[in-house]
Amino acid sequence: MNDDQLLRYSRHILLDQIGIEGQQKLLDARVLVLGAGGLGSPAALYLASAGIGHLTIVDDDEVDLTNLQRQILHTTERVGQSKVASAKLSLQQINPEVQVEAIQERLQGDRLRDLIRAADVVLDCSDNFDTRHAVNAACVEFATPLVSGAAISFDGQISVFDSRKQDAACYACLFPAEQRVEEVRCSTMGVFAPLVGIIGTMQAAEALKLVMGLGQSLQGRLMLLDAMHMEWTTITVPKNQECSVCGQSHP
Repeated sequence: MNDDQLLRYSRHILLDQIGIEGQQKLLDARVLVLGAGGLGSPAALYLASAGIGHLTIVDDDEVDLTNLQRQILHTTERVGQSKVASAKLSLQQINPEVQVEAIQERLQGDRLRDLIRAADVVLDCSDNFDTRHAVNAACVEFATPLVSGAAISFDGQISVFDSRKQDAACYACLFPAEQRVEEVRCSTMGVFAPLVGIIGTMQAAEALKLVMGLGQSLQGRLMLLDAMHMEWTTITVPKNQECSVCGQSHP
């Protein structure tokens, strides 16, 4: 770590729980963020500013004027640009040392699996169940920790699914793929702007803790936020031994 890095990350290094060793783990880490929208924006900004060495941002969409109410990676001048190009510019302005890989596509199949296999932590900041289930399946396959967030209207949720732990639940334990759920999008239901900031920032916090091996993650717990009343509810999420993804019959 050079003198500039010691200065840039000094407020982390001052923390006994992090120090130089913890900060070096962040600098050496590879993190995958799926989605450069409402959740991915604050998550990626904090990951980059904290010093994650290699950050891969994936999104197939372009910046739209309706995004700017909450997607803080982007600016008015970038309307019409790809979200990942806009994200890369913002992240490099905050921390030019971070290697940002921008991928403009909707990942699936082997391409998705390869990126998840290479990552130390995955943040699911997507907005549809098909993507979430595909990401979860690959994270289980490669035992890659998954930080999952979602937000709609005034309601948000966040959890961690860490398949490195034998008794850990996966996303499909909580939301089985075979139980189809109606998709609810911000474009039709709306979303309270700061809500995605709260959930996305928490996703970044959980990812940083996982990389450094600090504290207790949200593994086994689903936190639900009612932002209208600013009330949190925590639900225990046990492993489903019959789960079609991580159950005993699906090693």
